[in-house]
Amino acid sequence: MRSGEYSTTIEVPESSAVAKGKAPLMAAVVHQEQAGWKRGVSIMDFILRLGAIVAALAAASVMGTSDETLPFFTQFFQFQASYDDLPTFQFFVIAMAIVAGYLVLSLPLSIVSIVRPHAAGPRLLLLILDTVALTLNTSAGAAAAAIVYLAHNGNSNTNWLAICQQFGDFCQKVSGAVVASFISVVAFIFLILLSALAIRKP
Repeated sequence: MRSGEYSTTIEVPESSAVAKGKAPLMAAVVHQEQAGWKRGVSIMDFILRLGAIVAALAAASVMGTSDETLPFFTQFFQFQASYDDLPTFQFFVIAMAIVAGYLVLSLPLSIVSIVRPHAAGPRLLLLILDTVALTLNTSAGAAAAAIVYLAHNGNSNTNWLAICQQFGDFCQKVSGAVVASFISVVAFIFLILLSALAIRKP
């Protein structure tokens, strides 16, 4: 190049082919990171379901075996307390058995969410069904808790006598069943939150 002349050198930018090559690579990395944390959420979902199954089965079985007969009775008259004496406790046993059965049937969908973390269909279905099961679980637990409270404290306005001083073992079992049902309620709340977190758009 002679003195006084302008340079004709042109800087060529990075080729579009290279730029296009970087974009899919970055997208693949982001996709893998999203799949990683969604798979972690799904694994936590599966573990919570196992815990909720144990709690629901414990609630149903403990309530279903709660009965006590006082030692002082005659051939024709005896004092006995059993869960089937109260429709509320019967509803509790049936409801918790349904909840436990649903949780067992939901395990395959939870496994599918682990294998395919980006699949929104199974996660959305679990979210809807978990909400229905939470409603049933909460209603059964709350109804039973009201009866347990009356059994412990009674109600003088309605002449409902406290029976737990006489039927201590019975009251201990039904109280434990109610506590177990509310443990499964807490598990359902976390399950719903995890499902909502997993199906949200990144």
